[in-house]
Order: sequence, then C-alpha cells, then structure tokens
Amino acid sequence: MNPDFWQQRWQEGRIGFHQSTPTPLLQKHWPSLQLPKDSQVFVPLAGKSLDMAWLAAQGHRVLGVELTQLAVEQFFAEHQLQPEIERTRYGTHYRAGGIELICGDAFKLDASLLAGCAAVFDRAAIIALPPDLRQHYVSTTYAQLPSQCKGLMITLEYPQEDRDGPPFSVQEAEVRNLFEQNWNVQLLERRPIPSDHPGYVNGASKLDTAVYTLHKI
Repeated sequence: MNPDFWQQRWQEGRIGFHQSTPTPLLQKHWPSLQLPKDSQVFVPLAGKSLDMAWLAAQGHRVLGVELTQLAVEQFFAEHQLQPEIERTRYGTHYRAGGIELICGDAFKLDASLLAGCAAVFDRAAIIALPPDLRQHYVSTTYAQLPSQCKGLMITLEYPQEDRDGPPFSVQEAEVRNLFEQNWNVQLLERRPIPSDHPGYVNGASKLDTAVYTLHKI
C-alpha cells in the first residue's frame, strides 16, 4: 500500500473512514488518561478528523501528521481557520487554533519533534495499515514518542478472511505483541458494532471495536 493509494482515495472522495462527529469512545475514555489541559497530543495519520478539534477544545495542543495535502487543507478550511505555514525537514506545517498539522510521512518523524508529546490518540491509523506496515509503524513512529507518554487506541476486530482491508482487523493478541515490550497495554472496552451502523465495515460477518490505553515504559 503506497502513498498514491491514499492520495487517490482523497482525490476521489472515498473517505468512508472520516466521521462527521468526534469519536464517542474518545469522549468517553479520554478523561481516564488524566492529562493536564495544556498537554500536547499526537494524532498520527490524522486526515481531517474532527477528533483533533475536540482535543483542542479540551485545552490540549494537537500535533497531527497526514500524508495528503488535500486532507490538511480541508481540515483548516472546514473549521474556518487560516493557518500559518512553514516548511521543515518533516514536511509542510500548518498551524492555527491550537492545532499543528504536518503534511508529511508519519514514519519519518523523530524523537526531537515528538519529545513534547504527553499522549497519542490513534483511531484510524493502525487499522489503516497492513500487517507488515503495522510492525514498521510501531517500531518507527511509536518508538520516537517519549517515555511516560500515554495513549488511547481504538481498533476494529473482524474475521480478516471476510474482506481485504483497509480498514484491517487488529486483534488484541496483535496489539499486545506489537506494544507490550515498550508499553503497558490495558483493554478498556470491547463492543459489537451492529450491521446497520454507519461505520460498519462492508463484507464483515461480525465487527467489534476495542479501546486500549497505552503507557510507555
């Protein structure tokens, strides 16, 4: 799955992963992280997620990264924000309203950029990646986050043989295998998604969503 895949999805408007409201499970479980209001929160593969605006409204400073320039531009336009723009080795930075979005490659961020991140929120990142890239994602992007960083991760679980991703099924055993060497992992909730739900994954015979907290050792 190369960058052109996602660029084409955005150009064609095939962004069923984008939600028209903030994620209810984020709103429910975010307080459990007990973060100070001015904490910096990292949002990888951010798209134009309304979750970033919700996090900023809680008083957090948001640092997102997104590969597709169209998604970044749409986010600020739809929130009627006029961003300041700066180019660095990480990509093109857009900043406004307590939110900084980098149009760049999440796999190429380093520890110096992410050193101030007290938390990470991952709703549609790890499930967007096939298995080999999930391992690479954890060993690069997540590895650059500082010790004691906290996280909230939301995944989907379904029989992978039912369909091709994305979104991919990421089971609890894989989450623990990927993270537990360097992160404390706690499953907070698993719930079924009914087939008439707008977020149901077409072709899946059953679908659950799972929520985890992460805490870097």
